[in-house]
Order: sequence, then C-alpha cells, then structure tokens
Amino acid sequence: MKSVDQKEFLGGQGMVHFDHILEADEMHGMNRVYAKVTLQKGCSVGYHVHQGDGEDYYVLKGTATIDDNHERTLTLKPGEHYFTPSGKGHSLTNLEEDELQVMALIIYDHEKQD
Repeated sequence: MKSVDQKEFLGGQGMVHFDHILEADEMHGMNRVYAKVTLQKGCSVGYHVHQGDGEDYYVLKGTATIDDNHERTLTLKPGEHYFTPSGKGHSLTNLEEDELQVMALIIYDHEKQD
C-alpha cells in the first residue's frame, strides 16, 4: 500500500492523506483510484467535475460534508455512500472535530486500453 499526503488537493483546504489500496495499473483498466482518504477537521478535497469516470465515497469514520454538483449539500455518516457520475462534480469536507475516513473508488465509464 502506498501512502501519500497532498496539500490543498484539487484546490481544497489543508492536507489530504491517501492510503492507496491498489494502483491504477493493478485494476486492469477498470478503475483509476481505490484508496482510503483521511481528512482532519477543516480539511477538504476541492470541488472537481468527473469526465469519463465516476467516484464513490463510502464513509468509514466521521462525518462527510459533500457539495453535490453545486445543487445540494449532503451529510454522510459511517456506512453511508455517495456516487458522483461522469459529467457531475463534487467536493468532500470534514467540518467536524473527529477525523473523517472514506473509501474512494473512481470507476472508468469504459475499460481503458493500453
């Protein structure tokens, strides 16, 4: 497993910690990211739009605040998930004191060829 810290990821606030479960080349052209994402209070993944892939967040710990395509704000607790399809956008923020941990899976719309 590869661990990476990224500051102000996609224009977000603070530090985002990624524990990559599998790398893209290990997922045979089907997925781009499979990682546990950890955010401390006040940290976020900036708003971004998916093109050619979708992303699912599954909350493991804490409370996730999600901007869903600038149309609504969602609050997710452990055991809940949210999927952003291709052509739509989202951000992920931890507004709570407790650490936020989510599983992130980015799935291509179509299998990628080498």
